[in-house]
Amino acid sequence: MVSHSGLITVMTRAARKAAPRLRRDFGEVEQLQVSRKGPADFVSMADKRAEQTIVEELRNARPDWGMLLEESGEVEGNPDKPRWIVDPLDGTTNFLHGVPHFAISIAVEDPRGAAGRPEVTHALIYQPLTDESFWAEKGRGAWLQDGRLRVSARRDLSETLIGTGIPHCGRGDPARWAKIYAAIGSHVSGVRRFGSAALDLAWVAAGRMDGFWEDDLDIWDTAAGVLLVREAGGFVSDYRGSDQMFKRGEYIAGNGDIHSRLHKLIAGALR
Repeated sequence: MVSHSGLITVMTRAARKAAPRLRRDFGEVEQLQVSRKGPADFVSMADKRAEQTIVEELRNARPDWGMLLEESGEVEGNPDKPRWIVDPLDGTTNFLHGVPHFAISIAVEDPRGAAGRPEVTHALIYQPLTDESFWAEKGRGAWLQDGRLRVSARRDLSETLIGTGIPHCGRGDPARWAKIYAAIGSHVSGVRRFGSAALDLAWVAAGRMDGFWEDDLDIWDTAAGVLLVREAGGFVSDYRGSDQMFKRGEYIAGNGDIHSRLHKLIAGALR
């Protein structure tokens, strides 16, 4: 049994407490009450209930910590303490269409990280339907349940499977995405769009996919996944190759070789 910090225990407990209701709601997806949050951006009662359950658990454990929540926005806390970053249901559109691919994402961001700037230190991505817990602690590696995760070792781009997100109504720049796809698609063995950036990054950490690129993402989609990839020995950057992913909403992930190749192809496509 792999030992982990109390924070991972708290995060896992919160996700597992929200999961049974998500599973039940998923089974009754046609009866869900659904409101519209924006063009092709839906939020369900399931989403809101999951967030409420997670928030209650996290607040009980760390009452003075702030939170950044997908549905409820920012909740102020002690500025000297870490904050939780929570997406209670990443892959909402999949969920609402009965596609069994979605996850709960929880991260801890410490305001006093390396170089004196905020830094994600703990991460959990939990897939309720498969009961898979992808988790990581800074400096202690990335794990799936009790098994250590490592990014794929593939170096030949022609053998790789790459994940992405495709712009849709109200989100992203289709023309820009098309330029990038045109540059990458002919060099790889496959490109997949699964509909959950959190799970895409977790799968890169687990070596199920060799790389990933996407932009126009929010920090709650990616905070946990970025730490997972890095702790699994991978690299994550923005499209310029710098460490400004959360600020720019741009992400390239993979092992050192694949990340470098994807970065060069994307940079060339966007010139």
